[in-house]
Amino acid sequence: MDDRIVRQKIARVRAGERPRVLDLFSGCGGLSLGFQAAGAQISAAIEYDSAAARSHGVNFHAGADPHSKPRDITTTKPAQIADELSLGHPALAFDIIVGGPPCQAFARVGRSKLREVADHPEAFRHDPRARLYIDYLQYVEACVPLAVLMENVPDMMNHGGHNIAEEVCEVLESRGYVSGYTLLNAAYYGVPQMRERMFLIASRKELVDDISFPAPTHWIELPPGYEGSRAVAMKLLARNRDDARPTRYRAPPEASSKLPHAVSVKQAIGDLPPIFAQALLRDGTLQRGARRFDTPIAHGRQSDISDFARQMREWPGFEAATVLNDHVIRYLPRDYALFARLDPGDQYPQAIRHAEALFEEKLARERKAGRNHREASAEWEALRAATVPPYDVGKFPNKWRKMEADQPARTLLAHLGKDSYSHIHYDNAQARTISVREAARLQSFPDGFTFSGTMNPAFRQIGNAVPPLLAKEVAEALLAQLRTAVSSDVRVRRVAGSRL
Repeated sequence: MDDRIVRQKIARVRAGERPRVLDLFSGCGGLSLGFQAAGAQISAAIEYDSAAARSHGVNFHAGADPHSKPRDITTTKPAQIADELSLGHPALAFDIIVGGPPCQAFARVGRSKLREVADHPEAFRHDPRARLYIDYLQYVEACVPLAVLMENVPDMMNHGGHNIAEEVCEVLESRGYVSGYTLLNAAYYGVPQMRERMFLIASRKELVDDISFPAPTHWIELPPGYEGSRAVAMKLLARNRDDARPTRYRAPPEASSKLPHAVSVKQAIGDLPPIFAQALLRDGTLQRGARRFDTPIAHGRQSDISDFARQMREWPGFEAATVLNDHVIRYLPRDYALFARLDPGDQYPQAIRHAEALFEEKLARERKAGRNHREASAEWEALRAATVPPYDVGKFPNKWRKMEADQPARTLLAHLGKDSYSHIHYDNAQARTISVREAARLQSFPDGFTFSGTMNPAFRQIGNAVPPLLAKEVAEALLAQLRTAVSSDVRVRRVAGSRL
């Protein structure tokens, strides 16, 4: 049956139809946006988080109820999603499956266990940690896509002592795919962020002999921390290298120093309207409470902006409006004065030193005004609490970071949904953490992309997403290889019984 399904899908793509994508664990739609921009059709998505599911539905299906509904992949079977969205039989509904299942579930699950749960769907009852990956693989089994893309953190290559990426490749190859995986950094692909991720691609063996990944478009010398993180991910791979049993790992395409320099933070967000936090705090405009997207701000200048900013304003189908509704920031009254004193690249240890100096200055002003606060008194403690952050330097050395204007940002995380201290604006005059729209820019979401919910859910959606520009580069490479293969008579004849 798989041969017949593959033949039908090849015929469809060969006739010039847009490949249909199913996005699993879709979030708000970073991968979907990249594949759409590369020429694919986003047919369906499965996402558990309600705000992210609404965002995906709004941006890719005009908010249609069936597409905006949150779904649990562990209880939503392929036939169910195809039926709910009127897509027909699931095996005929999708040409490509993409997604990034959470890797935490696979700690210490070995190769034999992965094969067991792949071959026996009920085996998850004996090891629930495997559940989410198995659901992903079951969708591949049921939908027989021509290609599969999986994205995850680099630790997927060394997770609980196992290279999960390698083990997933083994399962996919047993299902008729050629597979490979690598590590890609978003800064090499036009994203103003140094974000390292694992990408795994599998394509039907009838169509390809090997897997290729996109060539970089930009250059940067990554900080040592990123190289160290990559080394940890690669450690298990190096230890298990076996010439008799070659790995599916592919070295990342190399970036040349002759390429344009990576997009900087200032190029990414410098054209957006300034938000002067301390002034807003003084005049009472900025107050405690939920940040809703109901206060429009004029978009700002349209001339003399970077190529990246223009791309974010003019992304086809997601063009910028005249106003921004999500250019909102956190209420952090204790810290705005401190933010203004930080130097680019400063982290929490430096922030604490600045805070202690600021506290001493406040005590001096109090003494000059005739108010001598005895150390540890209630007044002294209150003034200190209003000035110095309480976090332990030893436990949270990287909790804060002031961005460098001339470099890409460090990795945005879902923790943006709880605080944004990891991305403090480079402009001392604005003295604040980044806004929702600025976070979206740093992830390369266009200005016309809508995030559902309030500020915290929007930050979480952005931090969890695959940067759309990186997704676009990967999608273009995958689709180019797919289209070349389906246009080749020699390739097509490799499908058993083909009559195209």
